Amino acid sequence: QPDNGTARSVEEAASIAASIGYPVLLRPSYVLGGRAMEIVHHEEGLRAYMDRAVRASPDHPVLVDKFLDDAIEIDVDCICDGVDVVIGGVMEHIEPAGIHSGDSACALPPQRLSAEILAEVRRQTAALARELGVIGLMNVQFAVQSDTVYVLEVNPRASRTVPFVSKTIGRPLAKIAARVMGGKSLQELGIREEIVPEHVSVKESVFPFLKFPGVDTLLGPEMKSTGEVMGIDRNFSRAFLKAEDGAGSVLPVEGTVFVSVRKEDKDRVVPVARRFAEAGFRLLATHGTCEQLRTANLECEGINKVHEGSPHIVDELRAGGVALVLNTTSTPQSIVDSFSLRRTALETRTPYVTTLEGAEAAVAAAVERAAGPLEVRTLQEYHASAARARGA
Repeated sequence: QPDNGTARSVEEAASIAASIGYPVLLRPSYVLGGRAMEIVHHEEGLRAYMDRAVRASPDHPVLVDKFLDDAIEIDVDCICDGVDVVIGGVMEHIEPAGIHSGDSACALPPQRLSAEILAEVRRQTAALARELGVIGLMNVQFAVQSDTVYVLEVNPRASRTVPFVSKTIGRPLAKIAARVMGGKSLQELGIREEIVPEHVSVKESVFPFLKFPGVDTLLGPEMKSTGEVMGIDRNFSRAFLKAEDGAGSVLPVEGTVFVSVRKEDKDRVVPVARRFAEAGFRLLATHGTCEQLRTANLECEGINKVHEGSPHIVDELRAGGVALVLNTTSTPQSIVDSFSLRRTALETRTPYVTTLEGAEAAVAAAVERAAGPLEVRTLQEYHASAARARGA
């Protein structure tokens, strides 16, 4: 587990955070859906959170967890009959850990994790299910940071991911789990091993931001999505493209990509921007990011932030001069400063991404769209071809 502690007062929370080290993830111990969860980077933010969000007491403690920066989050669904455990699916989140699992896009099977990490995740999942005596479905959320596997949550119940996994693998997990809970063993039901599909499925979340004026589109540990869609194809990029289309974020094949990233992402954004440039996109960036891209020998045009005065990026968005927005931010002040950028992108129906991982997926998908039309196949066709490949 990440280093953690339980606080029953503001002073206790501050003491735990100081010993663990910032940033920390704060959450009440009695909520679902990430409600009132927040990542804080210093004691001032912690005290403001405790005053604003929760009432800490012996009956309502606050959980303080070390935040795992730049970690890959994983969801695993499995079925256990008390003896045998069969993995339903291992899903890799596209956005980094810290964004609620209900809001993050995810891919099945995983795309970036080594065989050794996946084997360890499967081993830990089975060990947890047996130790907890689970009869039926169980969901585990892991995070991988520097090849270390951390357990974030273990939920001995069905998860919102079960329908997505079932459609991907062609196996009705809820029906199987219900029969296991009724007394059948997995062996009796003929469920003996995990199905790892050759095709790729991507789940993408759908958000209601446009219906609520003044709401920020920035994602975090508190869940904001109200639905989800699924894209399926022979590779990740094409499946991601279909999922984005389904969610209403139609990725462009040409035009201008606007880039503005936090200081920590300045080096990491260069290869992403380079790939956009190689795909034929024009680069536009705030002055600090623009300087970084030019240093890397990329052609880029600079533009003002909103608080720097017109002509600024919001003017350019409203004029229809931007095809896609890449904006990462972290500090409270930078989030406030860049709010109008994200909100204007939403209102002008300009696709936007707020993580570098999302940008990497977006540019790969844009290249796929430019390569030619997408094929359409039914779920039954995908599952039939997969069954033939397995000799089933």
